[in-house]
Amino acid sequence: MARRIPSLNALRAFEAAGRHGRMTLAADELNVTHSAISRQVQHLEDLLGVALFEGPRNRMQLTGAGTQLLAGLGTAFDLIDQSVRAVADSEDGPLDVSCPGTFTMRWLIPRLYRFRELHPAIEVRLSASSTPVDFDRDGFDVAIRAGAGPWPDGAEMVPLFAEATGPVLAPALKAAADPSFAGLTLLHSRTRRHAWRQWSERSGVPVDERAGNEYEHFYFMLEAASSGLGVCIAPWPLVADDIRSGRLVAPAGFIDSGQHYVALRRPRRQRKSAAFCAWLAEEAQRFSDADPGQVVA
Repeated sequence: MARRIPSLNALRAFEAAGRHGRMTLAADELNVTHSAISRQVQHLEDLLGVALFEGPRNRMQLTGAGTQLLAGLGTAFDLIDQSVRAVADSEDGPLDVSCPGTFTMRWLIPRLYRFRELHPAIEVRLSASSTPVDFDRDGFDVAIRAGAGPWPDGAEMVPLFAEATGPVLAPALKAAADPSFAGLTLLHSRTRRHAWRQWSERSGVPVDERAGNEYEHFYFMLEAASSGLGVCIAPWPLVADDIRSGRLVAPAGFIDSGQHYVALRRPRRQRKSAAFCAWLAEEAQRFSDADPGQVVA
């Protein structure tokens, strides 16, 4: 039996009007007249046999049926959008990129203007996440992650650079720092709770990792270190600019953490994501070439 579905134009008109709460705003969004939106909504109400809005035109409210329909349409249009983007292969439009929040703020965003200069028609939409990548579940096109793998089956992996970590602190605390950083407050983040122990094992420097203060977000911890509240373990890519500017110092240098920064692409090739990943690889090489040897050990 064929599905009895109202016209897409009527559903789009209602969804926009319900979401905005005003038909004039829906008309502006869909680039049609107010009367066109009103006619489509009235047609939909006649077809369904229920009222979708109630009250005066300048203060219209969704009915119970309208609220229920709007919720379903929002989900349906999101799925349509994801399905279309999953198969579309254009050189312009939005590109959804997922990456850890601190990496986004401290490494990616300061360099993103160069990508925009090369590809002004591509809108890079950033979302913060460090969770394992699942392209079947998630709607983004590219994911940047730090880890040791394994990476999702079928995803194209573009290596960026190896991660090196080390203790960083404000310049004012450098004189008080001995090799094991005893006497200084050790700073931790919930996202990398064992960073001190892992650095101690790789460097051979004994550290009492149980002491110190813990921060919910990595970015908070870095700000605490910059403000002189203690010393923390940080990856070189996230503090390189601070060290070059003198806001932070790294008296023990940096050592390989065993992890790598990579860009992961959906299994199906796409020109926008290919251009973005190629640019990421170039930026990563530029960054690696600029690493001062006296800082990264």
